[in-house]
Amino acid sequence: MPVFLHSLSTALPPHCLDQNDVAARAAMIFGDRYPQFDRLSKTFQTSGINQRYSVMPIDWFSQDHGWKDRNDAYLAGASDMFLRAATAALADAGWTADQVDCVVTVSSTGIATPTIEARVFTDMGFRDDILRVPVFGLGCAGGVSGLSIARTIAGGQDAPKVLLVVIEACSLSFRTDRLQKADIIATVLFGDGSAAACISADHPATGPFVQLGKGYQKIWPDTLQIMGWDVDETGLGVVFDRSIPTFVTENFADAAGQALAASSLRHDQIDRYVCHPGGAKVVEAIETALDLPSGILDAERDVLRDTGNMSAPTVMFVMKSVLAAGTTGQMMACALGPGFTGSFLPFQVSGAA
Repeated sequence: MPVFLHSLSTALPPHCLDQNDVAARAAMIFGDRYPQFDRLSKTFQTSGINQRYSVMPIDWFSQDHGWKDRNDAYLAGASDMFLRAATAALADAGWTADQVDCVVTVSSTGIATPTIEARVFTDMGFRDDILRVPVFGLGCAGGVSGLSIARTIAGGQDAPKVLLVVIEACSLSFRTDRLQKADIIATVLFGDGSAAACISADHPATGPFVQLGKGYQKIWPDTLQIMGWDVDETGLGVVFDRSIPTFVTENFADAAGQALAASSLRHDQIDRYVCHPGGAKVVEAIETALDLPSGILDAERDVLRDTGNMSAPTVMFVMKSVLAAGTTGQMMACALGPGFTGSFLPFQVSGAA
C-alpha cells in the first residue's frame, strides 16, 4: 500500500544561543578547569554552526543541575515543542487532532512517564482511543527511524492516520562536572528542536506528492562505545567518540548500498540523499563515502549552521528544506545513531499525481 507524507513542520524553543556567546560562556566555565580547553575551543569557530536554540536561557548553564532540574526542564520544553510542531503539521495537512489514529513520539533526551503525548493529550484534543507509540533511545537516528515506524503503521490493514512527533532537548545534557572531551564537543554542536509529520495511505489532494518507501536499519556489532549516553546521579552524559567521521568514511557506503538494494534501488538512481548533519566533519565524510560532489549537501550545512545538531529531528529540518526548494525525484533519507546504527528511508517526490 502506498504511504504518503501529508505535511512536515518544525518548531524551535525560545532561546537562541549565538555560537560566539556559547564559546565565551564555555570558556568562563571550563577555561581554568580543563587543561585542553584552549585547544578544543577552536572547534567553536570551525564547527559550521552560527547559532542553535535551547529550552533554557544561557545563564541556566552556568549553574549546577541534577537529574530533577534537567528533567523538569525537559518535560516543560518537550511538551511545548510537541504542541507547536504537531499543531502546525496538522494544520498543514488539513487534519484535526481527533482524526489522528496513532501518534508516534520519538525522543531520547529526557525521561517522561506518562510520555509527552499523554501530557499534551488534552491540549492537543486527541481521541481517547488513540494508539500511542513512544520511542526512546534512537538518538540521532530517531528522525529517519521514526519516519520508518510511522510509515509502517500507516501502511497497515486499517490504513490509520499517523502523527509523528520527534523532539530533543540535547542542551540539557551540558555537564560541568565530568571534564571530558566529549562534553566540550557536545557544547560546540548540540541544540534543541522538534519536527512533526502527518503520514497516511490517503493520496494527498495537492502536491508535491511525497511517497515514503520501506525503511532500513543497519547495526554494526561491537560499536556500543561510539555514541550514546552515560547515566549517573547528575544526569545524562554524552558518549561521542572521535572515530565517528572515520567510521562513516569507511562504512557508510556499504550500509547505504544494502539499504538501496533492500528497496531495489541503485546509487545512480538517487537524485538527492537527505542526511542528518551530525557535524561538519560528518557531512564531509558522508560526501566522501557516497562519492558525492564536495559541498553538494548544502541543505544539511544550512540546517547545521542555523540550528546546530538537534539529534533526531535535524534530518527532518533538512527534509523540509529540500522539499521547500522544490526538489523532486528519488531520494534517500539517512542518519546515524547509537547502536551504532544507520537508518535509511527511501522516498519519491513528484510534482503531480
